[in-house]
Amino acid sequence: MKGFIKKIRFFFEFTLIKIIFIFLYLLPVNITSAFGSRLLIIFVRFSKSHYTAIQNCKHVFPNLNDKEIKKIIFNSWSNLGKTIFELGILKKIIKKNNYIKIEGLGNINKIIRNKTPSIFFSIHQSNWEICVPSLDKMGINVGAIYRHINNHFIDNFVFEKRTSSLQTKNSFYTPKGKQSAKEILEAVKNNNSIFLLIDQKDSAGEDVILFNKPAKTQTGFIKIARKFNMPLIPIENKRLKSGKYIITFHEPILHNNAKLSDNEIMLKIHSIIEKWIINNPTQWFWQHNRFN
Repeated sequence: MKGFIKKIRFFFEFTLIKIIFIFLYLLPVNITSAFGSRLLIIFVRFSKSHYTAIQNCKHVFPNLNDKEIKKIIFNSWSNLGKTIFELGILKKIIKKNNYIKIEGLGNINKIIRNKTPSIFFSIHQSNWEICVPSLDKMGINVGAIYRHINNHFIDNFVFEKRTSSLQTKNSFYTPKGKQSAKEILEAVKNNNSIFLLIDQKDSAGEDVILFNKPAKTQTGFIKIARKFNMPLIPIENKRLKSGKYIITFHEPILHNNAKLSDNEIMLKIHSIIEKWIINNPTQWFWQHNRFN
């Protein structure tokens, strides 16, 4: 009986979200973003995640007062609300040629020209959902891992929104797990690239210093980079006040220095993403338990 009630609740949640997204798809992108921003902020003020975000922010910015910290966190919630609701119009955002500005192409022109399999990495900042379809649009075949949603109706709906934003059939999404590991390795063997978001906690990962504190971090992708001779390419992602975005490709990180361990390379990567977060704190996803 409990299972049946759960399915009914899941289906009701899915139906409500689908109706909202259908309606929002008819509106301009900036209105959809604003709606998501305001709606999420209404419900988060007393949540556990709000407290977690404040504590994380205080750790990174110990010299800021409570008012300054809360301003960052509320803007972070605003960004998250925009990102969630923009997922429903992701295809529209990618299709418009003037919504996403690409910078730093000089750092990857040779990689694109030679179709060199690479590992592109970014963090949960700005609208991270635009990264994979943007790479695909540029002609880069890429596989990306995502965390599944417990409500399988919504999970399938989100998967459809992601895959429909891809312009080719050469790129793909795969849910985190044994199957994703198999699919990603198979893609690498077929000379495809990988996209990863590397800023969240990995309980099975190694302790690597992030903002002067040990944090459980995934480093398996560095081992893949070494084995298959794949460059590691940082992608910085910013949301502009105009509602548009800038994706910046930074200089590739070479992994084949035998003097550096995986942990040392990860420290180098952490130093890069620390700068992104410090320079643009209101657009990072502070709400996860990164430092616990």
